[in-house]
Amino acid sequence: MAKKKKADKIDKEQQQDQAVETVENEGQPLNEEEGNDQLSIEEELREELGKEKDKFLRLFAEFENFKKRTSKERMELFKTAGQDVIVSLLPVKDDFDRALKEIAKSEDNELYKGVELISNKFSETLKNKGLEEVEVKQGDSFDAEIHDAVTQIPAPDKKLKGKIIDVIEKGFKLGDRIIRHPKVVVGN
Repeated sequence: MAKKKKADKIDKEQQQDQAVETVENEGQPLNEEEGNDQLSIEEELREELGKEKDKFLRLFAEFENFKKRTSKERMELFKTAGQDVIVSLLPVKDDFDRALKEIAKSEDNELYKGVELISNKFSETLKNKGLEEVEVKQGDSFDAEIHDAVTQIPAPDKKLKGKIIDVIEKGFKLGDRIIRHPKVVVGN
């Protein structure tokens, strides 16, 4: 029994020594293989963190671009908000212009003044909403970006070849955008 007590005592001492070693080595790898595993886990975590940071930066940049794009679209929308209504009113403006030409031929001065007053008020209202007439004169060079050629006729003069001979319908722009191209006759 004495031997058994002595063996138990030695076992207890060895267990205590191992416990002390464990406490001293806590947080440190016990062997080199465990250290490599811990480093590889750390590297994997760093790579994952790098990927997540990259994802975040890309998403943030995409969101900033989205904000800029929607802001620009909103500004464009405000500039041309009433475009459909104004385009639908352009034939009325054309009718006023034709009526003024015909009434000017008659001798009824009062009628002319009344229609002219209404036409001017209508034109000023459209102008306040941003409508501008596209300036086109006889003899101007034809530009396919701006003008809409209805037909070509033989030029009465060599100087008028490729030039505008007559304006059939006025053109208008709203802000910087042309909403109706002027219809013209071009010399050939």
